[in-house]
Amino acid sequence: MTVEIIFIVGAGQMGSGIAQTAIQAGYQVILYDLEEGILEKARAGIAKRLNRLVEKGKLGGEEKEKSLARLAGSLDLNDARDADLVIEAVIEDEAIKGEIFKKLDGICKGEAVLASNTSSISITQLAANTKRPEQVIGMHFFNPVPVMKLLEITRGLNTSEETLKVAQEVGQSLGKVTIVSKDSPGFIVNRLLDPMLNEAIYLLDEGVASKEDIDSGMVYGCNHPMGPLALADLIGLDVLLAVMEVLYREYGDPKYRPCPLLRRMVRAGKLGKKTGEGFYKYD
Repeated sequence: MTVEIIFIVGAGQMGSGIAQTAIQAGYQVILYDLEEGILEKARAGIAKRLNRLVEKGKLGGEEKEKSLARLAGSLDLNDARDADLVIEAVIEDEAIKGEIFKKLDGICKGEAVLASNTSSISITQLAANTKRPEQVIGMHFFNPVPVMKLLEITRGLNTSEETLKVAQEVGQSLGKVTIVSKDSPGFIVNRLLDPMLNEAIYLLDEGVASKEDIDSGMVYGCNHPMGPLALADLIGLDVLLAVMEVLYREYGDPKYRPCPLLRRMVRAGKLGKKTGEGFYKYD
């Protein structure tokens, strides 16, 4: 199967990042969301990032214009009808994602592959909302998508070899390094990473050290590019909480229990960089 048209559900930070990467790789992209304002913000953000690449000499002006011409916005999910690949990138909520997959299954052409950018939710469970479980797969990108090299691909219990091949080929064409996980809660990266972030929040909540010292410990002691609390802010504390809830529920192991401070931060609307405040404050 040849992928030419990619339909992306969700024009937020992840969806717009995936869209930018795809149009730069030569794909026709339709970026869908519920509100025109969100689409306009996504378009403006993509254009701004491409302009920055032009200014740095990493992208030609003509290629920038060609890339932007390959991007279309949509407020109608039915516009997915001609897509070869659909990538869902909405909030980390199983019910919401499941409903989207159910609708897409009735809209998309028979050979279309349906992918989710989920970082923790069962691909097998999402596929159960469709009549094409063999064509459902996880394609988990990392933030910021145009910069981060990894694409974590997750096979559901029924995902076919052909679908896996499509996801790998698309990922490689986007310049990503692809790794493959079976359908296990948290997959590879988040099962390793998110408990570490959660433990850093426990250290802060218990008064073991300041946020600056916790972050400095990992930056200078383990050579991490940024500290765990700053990284949690970048990911989004609501996203981190959602993943930890999945790990805790699925494994039933207390080591995955979300830190109470994390819950309080999310309840207070302090979600990190995207809201201007998390463990740190942002302009």
